[in-house]
Amino acid sequence: MAAKRAERLVNLVIALLSTRQYVTAARIRATVPGYEPDDGTDRADEAFKRMFERDKAELREMGVPLETGRTSAFDTEDGYRIARADYELPEITLTGEEAAAVGLALRLWESAQLAGAAHSALVKLKAAGVDVDASRGIPLQPRLDAGEPAFEPAYAAARDRRVLEFDYRRPDEEEPRRRHVQPWGVIAWHGRWYLGGLDLDRQQPRVFRLSRVVGTPKATGPAGAFEPPPDVDLGAMVAGQVGGEEHVVVVRARPGTANGLRRQATPLGPSDDGDDRLELRTTEPWGLADRLASFGPDVLVEAPAEMRDAVIGRLTRLAAMGEPS
Repeated sequence: MAAKRAERLVNLVIALLSTRQYVTAARIRATVPGYEPDDGTDRADEAFKRMFERDKAELREMGVPLETGRTSAFDTEDGYRIARADYELPEITLTGEEAAAVGLALRLWESAQLAGAAHSALVKLKAAGVDVDASRGIPLQPRLDAGEPAFEPAYAAARDRRVLEFDYRRPDEEEPRRRHVQPWGVIAWHGRWYLGGLDLDRQQPRVFRLSRVVGTPKATGPAGAFEPPPDVDLGAMVAGQVGGEEHVVVVRARPGTANGLRRQATPLGPSDDGDDRLELRTTEPWGLADRLASFGPDVLVEAPAEMRDAVIGRLTRLAAMGEPS
């Protein structure tokens, strides 16, 4: 479908949804952009009629409930409208895990690869009254987002099945080393993003933390150059290769908030003041502190004291940034 025609159809749908009365073809011609203007000639009239008939048929083929009728007995010609009750989405109900998944998708908006799809999904869900938990607008981004510079090229290479080259600095090495990887996928684990795939230099599966990638990864070779193993489990790969002491953190969350956090937590029951107590486990406590701070007053750390102090410190610095100088 041509862009101009698609735009005209959207304009027509909006116009017919905005009123309960039947709108005549002449009124549609005068108010909906994209139709042949009325210049008093037979040619223009015939062009409008042909265009409008095609558009009506197109809408009906797409399932748009286009109705024909007259608003009152005094009308001299038929008009058109779209029954809002038949056109709107039915009620959408998400489970806690599904709402958390949508919340995670919102964190990927900064990626040009996902922005269009994520925005479209959010508009539809909000139109249906679904709360997808966008962290209450606190202006502190958690680590679990697409803020890593290496995220987008790594994601694109994994999607297109192209070999990826990048410089990678391990914490025990002073200089980065060049890596060549068949990327199988990108996964979030304990608040950080990891790339999993086949290390072509070592011919072994490996995971790479994206925050340790130096510079911008480069995809090489043709698309579809490989296929990941059918039974690959990126989560198990990361858990098996990323070490570190596990920390147990207990938090309180206001009911109905922090859906993304709840998905990774173990419920401990309600607190005395009605909040929900949750247990979280992490090998990277400071990354978790960033994430907890992003929920603002909706989440309160009970224990350990070090984690509570870390979150308070982050919120204190955020508040100081907003004070006038």
